[in-house]
Amino acid sequence: MVEASKSTLLRPAGSAEENNAPVNVDAILQSILGRGGERFGMAAAVLRGERIIAQGVAGVRKRGTAERVTLDDRFHLGSCTKAMTATLVAMLVEEGRLNWTTTLGELFADTVKPMHPAWEKVTLRQVLAHRSGLPLESDGLNPVFGLLLEVMRPPRARPGTLPQQRLEIARQSLSRPPRIPPDTKYYYSNVGYVLAGAVLEQFTGRAWEELMRERLFQPLGISTGGFGSPGTADKTEQAWGHSPVLGKPLDPRNPAAELPLFYGPAGLAHMSVTDWAKFIALHLRGDPANPRCEAALLKLDTFAEMHAVAPATTSKGWVIRGLNFLATGDAASTVTYCAGWFISTASWAKGTQPGDTGRRLWHAGSNGRWNCGVVIAPEIDFAVLVACNRGIAAWKTRQTVKALIRAFASKRTSLHWSG
Repeated sequence: MVEASKSTLLRPAGSAEENNAPVNVDAILQSILGRGGERFGMAAAVLRGERIIAQGVAGVRKRGTAERVTLDDRFHLGSCTKAMTATLVAMLVEEGRLNWTTTLGELFADTVKPMHPAWEKVTLRQVLAHRSGLPLESDGLNPVFGLLLEVMRPPRARPGTLPQQRLEIARQSLSRPPRIPPDTKYYYSNVGYVLAGAVLEQFTGRAWEELMRERLFQPLGISTGGFGSPGTADKTEQAWGHSPVLGKPLDPRNPAAELPLFYGPAGLAHMSVTDWAKFIALHLRGDPANPRCEAALLKLDTFAEMHAVAPATTSKGWVIRGLNFLATGDAASTVTYCAGWFISTASWAKGTQPGDTGRRLWHAGSNGRWNCGVVIAPEIDFAVLVACNRGIAAWKTRQTVKALIRAFASKRTSLHWSG
């Protein structure tokens, strides 16, 4: 495994090597927030390779207060955590402890009994690509109703440690027959990534949270990384999330502020935007299509596997397409997803090397109280990431991503983030 250097993965602009500070984009963010900046806030960063070339903040940490968002504030990443979980899986694959084609039958043979036969041949690759047939949520509810219910209700108390809870989710999910035949359709599944976390915990004997700190946060120099809602009860030294309907600020220790913690591998990481940029830079520079590609933590071949363009598949019905649109702005009936990334092409992202296609990696994340979005364009060594502390303001996040691409990426063509 290739070791990463904390000092080279992300060199802050303005360092001795660069002699130029990041462009301040506060005004761009504020213009998009408008009066919304009095009710919530936003932070953003733009990468050219390992360097932050632009950054900015706007708005407030908490509705009804005057404290402004800063670049040091920690934002909830929601499902943008999935790429981090997939990166941990890739590390175990490189070490020979797992394989992309390892099956659920092999992984849970000793711990899930009885397992429905339909799950036995489902591979780890299919789980990470949302092609396993696993449900969106652990209770098997209708996707829209289940998601709204999780957003509105406090999390249910569950017995046991977090690894024990994740293993119990695996037992419950794999004992039931699939509603969708495995490997026939794309079907977004938080449960699949909870199971991926359970796999990591079984093979290492360590909680997913420990693995994240030891194998991602520490090597990348991420000092603000954590899990669940950031901040402290009754204080506003960090941004607070806001309720999905009325926009009420939610005390970070209020049970209504977060989904159940067993969801961690599917979407509960938090950190500052500048720290998040260190993880994004890892994947931006690790992609072999990047003309300045440089492996860190993983080999280039492994990044290629994680960023591969899989055959596009039809998503399951209007419900899932509607959820995709709410989260990402993309209502297409076909989806390509691989190891924590949606994959598509855009003319603005096309590089100049032979064979370049404009491939981009992107994702959105939200637990209903926060939202964020990231786009990586490896062929032009470029990425944009934006985070917001109001879940229902996802369209503001998308507007900001588009505005920063227009301002800092190639301007050869019109912009389509998710089309």
